[in-house]
Amino acid sequence: MVNAQEDRHVKTVLNAFDILFNKHDYASAERFWSPHYIQHSAHIPPGREGLFGLVKSLPATLRYDNHVAAAAGNFVILHGRFSGHGLPAAWVVADIVRMENDVLAEHWDVIQDEATRAQSQSGRPMFGDQFPA
Repeated sequence: MVNAQEDRHVKTVLNAFDILFNKHDYASAERFWSPHYIQHSAHIPPGREGLFGLVKSLPATLRYDNHVAAAAGNFVILHGRFSGHGLPAAWVVADIVRMENDVLAEHWDVIQDEATRAQSQSGRPMFGDQFPA
């Protein structure tokens, strides 16, 4: 059974990620992130301003692609890939977002460099069904 609120939360978070990380539209992105946003990621400065400042400092080639999204109550979990950030390997990331009043209120993540076929002990890609080119 689909929970309408959880479905709305997933769509909101995916839209927010697209607008910020792919379109780099900071003015539009502000409406998705709470002004009291709590950031738990070790590599991102505090608050909405810290996140936006980090994204602004990255190359315009930054891209987020989502593979899986799920919600449980007010939490949305994404499995995605961040590429074009200027580092040697793309990041495969599990993002956990807590929603409050239909905006992103709090965030945690787990980040790992994406493995190549040669690096993968399992022989399987970390993101999607193909290894990075």
